Amino acid sequence: MNLKANTNELKRLIDERHQRFLNTEGPVDKKNYDFFNQVKKETDPMFRLTNEWVKEAEAFVKDRKTNVHPNQVKSTHENIEMIILHSYYLDVHRKRFKELYQSSHYVLDMVLDDIEQNEKSSS
Repeated sequence: MNLKANTNELKRLIDERHQRFLNTEGPVDKKNYDFFNQVKKETDPMFRLTNEWVKEAEAFVKDRKTNVHPNQVKSTHENIEMIILHSYYLDVHRKRFKELYQSSHYVLDMVLDDIEQNEKSSS
């Protein structure tokens, strides 16, 4: 996958996680081993995607092809990981979850805008 596809996939993923957070009753029993295994199984591909994205985004930013700062890439990666976990464990206030969600979308949109600008300038 490439950065553009992964960024779009992350946007879809955090939208999905946001809906889960809003529509699930919680909090859940954190000591439930079966639930932990379910979360681990379901989140593994999500974490692989975020790890692939952060490598691609860091390389993109390092090449100075973007207005996004390297710290924003790192923070967004961490925020998306928190969004994933909080969407299962429901152990954060709605306001905080919304801040993580909006901040992540903002940076992902900036990356997509910069990819688009680079595609236009190279054609």
